[in-house]
Amino acid sequence: MLDRITGSQGHTLTELLTVLGIVAIIAATAVPAFSRLLLDSRRNATVTSAMHAVNLARQLAAIRDEAIHLCGTQDERVCSGRTDWSAGLLLAGDSDELLRVLPLAGAARAPRVRSNRTTVRFEGGSGFASPATLTICDRRGWRAARALIISRSGRPRVSDRDASDRPLTC
Repeated sequence: MLDRITGSQGHTLTELLTVLGIVAIIAATAVPAFSRLLLDSRRNATVTSAMHAVNLARQLAAIRDEAIHLCGTQDERVCSGRTDWSAGLLLAGDSDELLRVLPLAGAARAPRVRSNRTTVRFEGGSGFASPATLTICDRRGWRAARALIISRSGRPRVSDRDASDRPLTC
């Protein structure tokens, strides 16, 4: 004779609702952490792109032995003449010869990039540059902002404060 199995063969509604409640609580606590991680990732990608542009401008100025300008661009053809560099970066020679356009990663959702200058000039031969600060901000404001500070020698460094060691403003 076959033994009959007694008891339930599945889960009760109460058990399913309990598990769904636990999953919802875990998801609700994880979303802000993942959101912050995504914003950090976008900010860091923008900082890296700007750092790459500065190093490339320094290198081109040294190799070509001529002045190279780093600026923001709106149309990817000429310098915009503005301090908002969020649309992309452009490298140009002294004769406004376009050398390279460097779009920022994920431009639609990328953090804003502001400069305290309309153009950063890297001198050929001497290695000097016009000192500047690029401030990178996202929707979190000054607490998550980063500054790319370009020294007179043309060397960039990243900081969470400006060149005068004050908190950043977005």
